[in-house]
Amino acid sequence: MFLQLFFTVAFSAVPLTLYVPPLRSLNPFVETMEDLVLESRTYTNRVYPRVRHLWLRILDCLLCSTTR
Repeated sequence: MFLQLFFTVAFSAVPLTLYVPPLRSLNPFVETMEDLVLESRTYTNRVYPRVRHLWLRILDCLLCSTTR
């Protein structure tokens, strides 16, 4: 009974290991994401206040928070 349960759990966990990448292939991905964030930071800092202001105006319009 125990052996049968062991093999059932072991063989059901094997496909899950295919979804987890090895750490050596994860590091270049993390480095690429860090570079992307660093390169886009100046652009994001310049655009973000405008987008935020636009979003707040759209919400204000949709929610009709101003009285007429």
